[in-house]
Amino acid sequence: MSKPSLPQQSMRSFARSLPMALLKARESVMVRFRPSLRAHGLTEQQWRVLRAMSAADQSLRPSELSGMTFISMPSLSRLLKTLEGRALITRGRHETDLRGAEFGLTPQGLAIVDEIAPESETIYAEIERTLGQDNLEQLYRVLDQVVQRLGTPDAADAGGE
Repeated sequence: MSKPSLPQQSMRSFARSLPMALLKARESVMVRFRPSLRAHGLTEQQWRVLRAMSAADQSLRPSELSGMTFISMPSLSRLLKTLEGRALITRGRHETDLRGAEFGLTPQGLAIVDEIAPESETIYAEIERTLGQDNLEQLYRVLDQVVQRLGTPDAADAGGE
């Protein structure tokens, strides 16, 4: 089968594709966290939800969780059902919108976050040793600038899982 001819004006090199570079970097980081999450029976997305809930000082509505975790609402709904079924989160009614639900960590959910936290910090320390503190801080600054200048998409726009 012959290769189709390239368009007149060629695209940038695949190796210089910013989305691909960011995905490759993400995978380089996440490969270090996955074994710990698997050992606790969690997916990356489930951990993202539990981590977001643990950082909040109140129960969160699904739309808030979706915005914090960049997980689309359909995927988030499935994740919330799974986490609720495992008794890691609890569903309640929103105090001003009785039709709306909000979610918070159960004691078991908080316990699993507390159990994973030191493992996670050990991995972060390894990443910092490997990259160097200055490089890691520079990376955070550059990523913050990207979001600040290009804007923060919502989970639906971001193609969240």
